[in-house]
Amino acid sequence: MATRSRNYKENLTYLILWLALFLSPILSMYIRMEENADMQFDWYEIFRVWKSFALYLFVFLLHNYVLAPILVYRHRRALYLSSVGCLVVLFFVVQCLQKPDERDMRGIHDREMYAGVPFDRRDKVPPMAGEKTCESGAYEPDGKRMPHHPAGEAPFFHPPLILGERPIIASVMLILLVGMNLGVKLYFKSDDDMKEMALLEKQNLEQQLEYLKYQINPHFFMNTLNNIHALVDIDPDKAKLTILELSKMMRYVLYEANKTIVPLQHEIRFLHNYITLMRLRFTDKVSISVTIPDDIPDKGILPLMLITFVENAFKHGVSYRQESFISIAMTFTEERFTFVCRNSKHKNADAQDGGVGLENVRKRLDLFYGEDFTLTISDNEDAYEVFLDAPLADISQLVV
Repeated sequence: MATRSRNYKENLTYLILWLALFLSPILSMYIRMEENADMQFDWYEIFRVWKSFALYLFVFLLHNYVLAPILVYRHRRALYLSSVGCLVVLFFVVQCLQKPDERDMRGIHDREMYAGVPFDRRDKVPPMAGEKTCESGAYEPDGKRMPHHPAGEAPFFHPPLILGERPIIASVMLILLVGMNLGVKLYFKSDDDMKEMALLEKQNLEQQLEYLKYQINPHFFMNTLNNIHALVDIDPDKAKLTILELSKMMRYVLYEANKTIVPLQHEIRFLHNYITLMRLRFTDKVSISVTIPDDIPDKGILPLMLITFVENAFKHGVSYRQESFISIAMTFTEERFTFVCRNSKHKNADAQDGGVGLENVRKRLDLFYGEDFTLTISDNEDAYEVFLDAPLADISQLVV
């Protein structure tokens, strides 16, 4: 489908350009008639110009539909350059073999004889050295009268090969025509390739997102079960509440997180459930602050994205022997959101690199948002901070 659309646009471009080129002599004739009232419309001159255009058109069609598709698209550059070179040489020879008609020769003779002389004074031009005046006012170098020939007769002798500016200029124009044609074809081909590449990247993106989500789910459940195991030993009653909260979280992970985009309200609710579970586990030495507006936009977000940062904060930012803090804040605009998660850092704690979960979040953000997001991780002396700014997805993008 993309190739068919590209061919249609490309051929339409060529058609418009060639129609404009073939109509230009007619337009030029009308302009000259407006400037000179004595001039009449001359179809002979129009057809003469069209005849010269026809040769360019033939070469263009040969290059556009034979040489370029067969040689350029298949990367046979040496053979393509050789073919174009032979085509230009053949075109040059044909131009040299073409003989100008009677009007061309009369025009050349007049331009040479009356160069720089106004039209109304040309009958008073004296004969050149060695020329004699004839009744018609025309001169010949040998002193003989230039005969008047009826229309259609060729009065001049033509050499078999004419070398001059005309064949050279025509060949240069042909090279420019071929170069322009090649440039247009490569432009449309490149545009077509970019669209196909974008489609493949989109399909690959969806597959990678699915793969990364399936990696996150086991990672999340492993950490949560470890938390419940620790809580059972500390307070069995709280462990029951923890299992209840975990069931809510499992319902979200199993039935909603398999979508490409989930409602922002559901992701934040899942975040609150997890924080509630963590509050049951830790003592009052851990200060947990959550600042999320009640007015949540009706937008979408990548599932299980924010939980990774929060998990990381509870895993590395909490000490049972020292006072610790975890601060989570979110703000919203109409099209974007910001997420900030800070946690305390202790000297004897392990390096907070985030492991598999944080690396997956980086990849998912890069795959889904491209360059339209900001993720900054600051590892300070006494605190570890994550800052994320990203667009909110339209609710219509919710895909199962």
